[in-house]
Amino acid sequence: MPGWKSEAQKIHLESLQSPVIFKGNDHLAYRDPAVLCHNGTFFLFFTLTEIEKDGMIFMYTASSRSTDLVHWTSPRKLTPRDRNLNYSSPGNILRYRGEWLLCLQSYPRPGNTVRNMPQYGNNSARIFLLRSKDLENWSEPELMKVKGTTVPVADMGRMIDPYLLQDKDDRTKFWCFYKQNGVSSSWTRDFKEWTFFGHTESGENTCVMVENNQYILFHSPPNGIGIKRSADLKTWKEWGKLITLGQSEWEWAKGRITAGAVIPLPGMPQAKYLMFFHGSGPLTEKEGDFDKNSSIGIAWSNDLITWVWPGKKKQ
Repeated sequence: MPGWKSEAQKIHLESLQSPVIFKGNDHLAYRDPAVLCHNGTFFLFFTLTEIEKDGMIFMYTASSRSTDLVHWTSPRKLTPRDRNLNYSSPGNILRYRGEWLLCLQSYPRPGNTVRNMPQYGNNSARIFLLRSKDLENWSEPELMKVKGTTVPVADMGRMIDPYLLQDKDDRTKFWCFYKQNGVSSSWTRDFKEWTFFGHTESGENTCVMVENNQYILFHSPPNGIGIKRSADLKTWKEWGKLITLGQSEWEWAKGRITAGAVIPLPGMPQAKYLMFFHGSGPLTEKEGDFDKNSSIGIAWSNDLITWVWPGKKKQ
């Protein structure tokens, strides 16, 4: 991240007045954040759900930028208005051979309206890749055949919430984690040919990072954000307590805290890690706050265990 260390000195987390970055309402939901720090700018990608005046519901992958974590550009839709696709849940952004790669899912919900909320994505949901030279202009989605090129698309099974990671030991090898049978994983060296690796018990919206020569996996059970650790991507152990942040005091997140996206912050004087997440409420998602009243929030930490957010009461 060229130039990021010096730029980080300009960020003052204490200047944030609210943990909410984008606030949902009765016709908007902001979900599934993914974030990249590049040259002093935060690039935020997320699911934007809109309930239109006639009650039809559409999902998009959208983006916003900020240089101070306080002021954000208006969300810009990157994907088409199509309920049979509903490209959404961006996982993360990876640099590869002069391009940026953004992974996301399709979440088909044909006929989805306010009269049958919530309707979840059907079994044709798959995971895709977008490419960009400048983080602004993106290619058409490419299907990631993570079960192998010989497996027919119809036989791949429902899969959502992808996340990409470079192997900690072999820098020519890249992993894709995705929600299927817990969390499944596959690997590639060219983002074309994939080899299926296996799966382990996990919630959804996985985020994986490498710290101290270990893989750390953040995931979302029915409520909150859990953490697992592994040295080899085969054996995972629970680590720390379930993270629920300020949910007990947040009406906007009473229903659920989920989808934690964690990134390291090299050069940041106040914290070592930043987390974006989404909270829904006051109802639970099953009660109706899935396509509405969902907001993206922010928190930070020095150890991944204890988290701080704007307005947190001192213990």
